[in-house]
Amino acid sequence: MKIVLDDTLVGNSLYPFGIIKPVASIRVGILTIKQKWEQITGEEVFESINSFFENIQDKSSKPDLIIESSLIPSKAWWQQLKQGLALADGGAINTSDSNLVKTLQYPWQIFQYNDWALRQDVDLITAGRTSQTIPPSNKVTAPENIFIEEGASVEHCILNASAGPIYIGKNAEVMEGCMIRGAFAIGENAVLKMGAKIYGAVTIGPNCAAAGEIKNSILMANSNKAHDGYLGDSVIGEWCNLGAGTTNSNVKNTAGKVKMWHQQTKTYIPAGLKAGLIMGDYSRAAINTSFNTGTLTGICCNIFGAGFPPKYIPDFTWGNEKYIFEKVLKDIDNWKQFKGQRITENEIETLKKIYK
Repeated sequence: MKIVLDDTLVGNSLYPFGIIKPVASIRVGILTIKQKWEQITGEEVFESINSFFENIQDKSSKPDLIIESSLIPSKAWWQQLKQGLALADGGAINTSDSNLVKTLQYPWQIFQYNDWALRQDVDLITAGRTSQTIPPSNKVTAPENIFIEEGASVEHCILNASAGPIYIGKNAEVMEGCMIRGAFAIGENAVLKMGAKIYGAVTIGPNCAAAGEIKNSILMANSNKAHDGYLGDSVIGEWCNLGAGTTNSNVKNTAGKVKMWHQQTKTYIPAGLKAGLIMGDYSRAAINTSFNTGTLTGICCNIFGAGFPPKYIPDFTWGNEKYIFEKVLKDIDNWKQFKGQRITENEIETLKKIYK
């Protein structure tokens, strides 16, 4: 079976995500949406209609299943779909059971759904497998809910998995003194630095570095929050960096509803009672940056200057000016070299189209 995840109907409703890469590349829980479909179905999954036609030999062939890429499946829901039980009247796919399936309509739902998605992914990834032994130097509660992959290092930490699972990815390092309350996942080759305080549900994606106080947030991949400061109810894209002391607010002083910028409607709309920082790929913040409740930044932003940044920061912002495109590429390449990578021609062409 060939499954295509179609983001043509999603548009820019999940901005700043799904702009540089397909919506199926969004990480919520441990896995990206595409990875979830691959793990659950065991089938060949394409992250967009374009990638389907680019990768098949027979250009006249058609997908067996086309499904909206903003849909986050569970194994139980997929089993129902295969049996026809997840179909509503008229043959439409039924997504009304929020315990079995979620659909992303707004970017802040990524952190709102993270607890649910993380638990689903832990069950999916660890089924039928045995965790590495938890080193005895750690203080542990509910060890049966902790899974440590091969090559991971976690010593002299407090691991409390009574409220949710704790997943330590392959070759990840959790340094001494970290205090972790599940649900929590740290991806392959990621680092949680000394003395970090983690409140679930938190995802530290592959190749990320994290520290300080983090609650109900996601770092998607290759990003850094490597120093003290608070990150709460937030989503940080790929190849981002938060300077030392950077902190966000996630609750208004009035305890009222938080409004965030919504690119599709070009207005601020309610995002719930708690919403922190949503940051697009390749964006960075200077040391001691203080983000207001419900701040959204676009892609490729360099955020610095006196006072609070605006609650909406457009793509390619340099302080209060427009980022020069050649400098955008140079700075991205500099940051990627820290993790042994270089900017690719495909990235350059994609960013050039968005910049224009």
